[in-house]
Amino acid sequence: MARVVAFIPDLLFGSSVLSALSAAGHEPVLASNEEALRSALPEAEALVVDLTFDVPQRIELVRSAKPPRLKTLAFYSHVEADVRDQGREAGFDLVIPRSRMAREGVAVLDRLLAGSGDEDPAP
Repeated sequence: MARVVAFIPDLLFGSSVLSALSAAGHEPVLASNEEALRSALPEAEALVVDLTFDVPQRIELVRSAKPPRLKTLAFYSHVEADVRDQGREAGFDLVIPRSRMAREGVAVLDRLLAGSGDEDPAP
């Protein structure tokens, strides 16, 4: 399976995401700050980004640190459609609501890694 970096500052939700990724056979790494993110990205095949905190700074950091081949999945608070749009404009491969990430994030990531794509319907 894939080495996945989870750039999630919420440690409780981040732990949940890491547990789900591990259970699915992935090798997850939690990056809660810029240094950890930059350190983990060169070996990663995918990146999961929380866009519920510091959105402009996170988008810029990911733009500057992300290798070109890396698959990216971002999630946002469903009440902030503007953040969804910012993530799409920033070039994330897929931007989904946090609730969907909690329910089916691993399956969505697996499809993204397989290249089969996914759609993020407007909430």
